[in-house]
Amino acid sequence: MEKIRENLIHLHHCRGIGWKSIFQILQHDPTLSSIYDYPSAFYEKILPLTKNQVNIFLKDLHSLSIQSMLKQYNDTSVGIITLFDQEYPRLLKQIYDPPWVLYTAGDKALLNSEKLLSVVGSRTPTATSRQSMTKVLVPLIKKNWVLVSGLACGIDTMAHKLAIDHNGKTIAVIAGGLQHIYPLENKELATTITKNHILISEYPPFTRPEKWQFPMRNRIISGLTQGTLIVEAKERSGSLITADQAVNQGREVFAIPGSILELSCVGTNKLIQSGAKLVLNSEDILSEIYTNF
Repeated sequence: MEKIRENLIHLHHCRGIGWKSIFQILQHDPTLSSIYDYPSAFYEKILPLTKNQVNIFLKDLHSLSIQSMLKQYNDTSVGIITLFDQEYPRLLKQIYDPPWVLYTAGDKALLNSEKLLSVVGSRTPTATSRQSMTKVLVPLIKKNWVLVSGLACGIDTMAHKLAIDHNGKTIAVIAGGLQHIYPLENKELATTITKNHILISEYPPFTRPEKWQFPMRNRIISGLTQGTLIVEAKERSGSLITADQAVNQGREVFAIPGSILELSCVGTNKLIQSGAKLVLNSEDILSEIYTNF
């Protein structure tokens, strides 16, 4: 088991391949025991990559030292959880495309908490959003619900801070690697989370955040939890992507209604029109989740 784990981590660090390529390799070699022996023609045949991409992948496969990487992560307190590990988040493992590897900083036990709720929303929320979140979320925090969000400005930051300020627990899922906190203004918050909560990413720590990683990150936010609460969202926003991910994963979607005069509430209100559970207090969430999970 240790060897397949190491080989998966090694694949995960190779340039040129992503989730689908690793899936294809596992389909042909479930134990990953022969990945170093296959010729380039084999990889060109099974992977959805150009010849140049395969060459870049093979260069990393045969030159990167997995032992050196693992030692470096151990020395810098970076945790690694692979899909083959017992501690892998059980709810996340159930989604269609669970991350092959998670890189962590903090308390790994939080990832398998019994009560997990995602909270996402606008980066530029209205002035009343904190009051709404306090009313709905503080009773949940006091009942040991762990709040999961994406460390973005606005609603995400408020959710993390609400959990911290009320002696609860929180999980931050970031795009990019653990060494590249985004946005920079949340670096101090990220440090606090690594000390008493947990910060996670599906990208190796040295990876710089890219625009395409954020929608991918959203499936982890929703996949970790029993349900997702949307606090505020414009008609086209990342929060609605997270809501869609939650629906596709068979999870509950909740929304706090907002003013029909606010652009940042249009998406949230339309979610409710489409069937999301309208939330006025914490009981609206508890009744739905306890009924279905």
